[in-house]
Amino acid sequence: MEEQMTARSAAEHIRGKLALLPDQPGCYLMKNADGSVIYVGKAKVLKNRVRSYFNGSHNGKTQRLVSEIRDFEYIVTSSNMEALILECNLIKQYFPRYNVLLKDDKTFPYIKITNEQHPKLEVTRRIVKDKGKYFGPYPNAYAAQETKKLLDRLYPLRKCKTLPDKVCLYYHIGQCIAPCEYDVAPETYEGMVQEITRFLNGGHNEVKRTLETKMSAAAEALEFERAKEFRDQLIAIDAVMEKQKINMADAMDRDVFGYFTDKGWMCVQIIYMRHGKMIERRATTFPYYGEPYNDFMTFVTQYYSDNPALPKEILLPAPPESESQAGERENEPEEGSASSEAAADEVGSTLQEWLKVKVFVPRRGRKREAVEMAVANAKVSLDEKFRLIERDEERTFKASEGLAEVLGLPTASRIEAFDNSNIQGTNPVSAMVVFTDGKPDRKEYRKYKVRTVTGPDDYETMREVIRRRYERVLKDELQPPDLIVVDGGRGQISAALDILENELGLAIPVCGLVKDAKHKTAQLMIGEPPEIVPLARDSQEFYLLQRIQDEVHRFAITFHREQRAKSMVASRLDAIPGIGEKRRKLLLKHFGSIKKIKEAGIEDFRPLSIGEKLAAQILEALREEP
Repeated sequence: MEEQMTARSAAEHIRGKLALLPDQPGCYLMKNADGSVIYVGKAKVLKNRVRSYFNGSHNGKTQRLVSEIRDFEYIVTSSNMEALILECNLIKQYFPRYNVLLKDDKTFPYIKITNEQHPKLEVTRRIVKDKGKYFGPYPNAYAAQETKKLLDRLYPLRKCKTLPDKVCLYYHIGQCIAPCEYDVAPETYEGMVQEITRFLNGGHNEVKRTLETKMSAAAEALEFERAKEFRDQLIAIDAVMEKQKINMADAMDRDVFGYFTDKGWMCVQIIYMRHGKMIERRATTFPYYGEPYNDFMTFVTQYYSDNPALPKEILLPAPPESESQAGERENEPEEGSASSEAAADEVGSTLQEWLKVKVFVPRRGRKREAVEMAVANAKVSLDEKFRLIERDEERTFKASEGLAEVLGLPTASRIEAFDNSNIQGTNPVSAMVVFTDGKPDRKEYRKYKVRTVTGPDDYETMREVIRRRYERVLKDELQPPDLIVVDGGRGQISAALDILENELGLAIPVCGLVKDAKHKTAQLMIGEPPEIVPLARDSQEFYLLQRIQDEVHRFAITFHREQRAKSMVASRLDAIPGIGEKRRKLLLKHFGSIKKIKEAGIEDFRPLSIGEKLAAQILEALREEP
């Protein structure tokens, strides 16, 4: 009843705020019942956009977002550009769970020429205002490193971080001019930096012509080793720079974007074109909850806010438009005029104003083809994701069905697996994992501290944990499993069945997984007395059992390590006179760890009502230990 009143009062509060929304651009922040920001959006007209969330119907994912909204705030801006930048900053501040978050794609590699007395080439993911020259971004670290290796062979800048006392191998193979040993004129560095800059800005063909001239001259002078070096450098340039898929005659750096949506997911495809040639593409897939084009533009905004080295041109797909608008486009001129390449949507225009680069929504020609290729690749990537998910689900579901058939069970949809962990009987624990239709169901996992068993008695540990688990299943009327899997053979199976059948009156089949000498899953046993079930080691059913055993073992070991670490910490503090259980817990809660306690000063103990004498004793005792 109280929850209904809370939801009703929240709805009334929201209705009151909706009536006060302004007809201005800005950003809005949706909040849940805890006051946490769960979604940030931008709007050309705040009143219309925010009201749309609470009026009309939505798809499943957006409806889930709306169902959690209990309040909202908004910030008015003076322009769409301000709203675009503010939205990006707010997303980085709050990390709302329903927003597009570029957690894995925040930094890209660049090639840098350092601004030093003796400059060098670096591959870096950080751009700082240090007067260095940055080139990129490159689509991946491999592309950047390969280009740097090529430039290292062509231009003998220093390779070391700090100058050594004598020349190194790079000097002897002609890849360093050895500023550690010889004076190098600034003009020499200036010339190399200019050539590297020209190369990275698309002048590699000119470099190739120079190398070809030098190779011919060396061959005529019968310097065949030198000519071979020039030939190898030419081959390296071809390998790094000429493996391209599509070309444009203008030799311009551009990023081409496309996106595709299906089943509540969006895939954004970026095609990187450098010097007019396509060098790489990158796909990013994520769930979206707002309007598709708005969330796509949010992605683009975040991408460039985290990657400040910009291309000369950005190509975007057109925003969704009505059929009447599409008909008007047919009378537009071919690509090349300002009207056909201008950023038709206002968000694109805002992006152009913010980034200070050309942002186009092409309607004709090669650039339109490039965008369509990006869109097509986005669709392929998203379709591939769904096919992989469907194949994985089909495989795991069939594996659980096949396992039930092998064991003679009507179903093995829900499997609960147990494993015990201890070292010479210390800190004994057990763990349970759950697999539903062949897939781990992590919210159902459980941990158990063993209470009644002393020493390494695996059978009694199994009896205790099975009893505790299925007493709870009976008491709370939880869903029982179709199959119980224990780590072990005859003894563990018999112990589990004894508790289930004789104490609890439950008829749940129990199977055991026996490991070989290499601690790998080897045999499947079931029944009382347990019998070996023949199962092909290359079958999906065997792989499923192997995954279950590996997962429960990992979960149990992790829990045991946590308990052992806590025990070691407790024993170190308990050994100090004047520290009992209450003070031990207080110290760990306040400082967080033994290491932080050791690093503390005498005065840091005062908030805990620990005097200087006892504080000194604590620090002395802990710091004496290794």
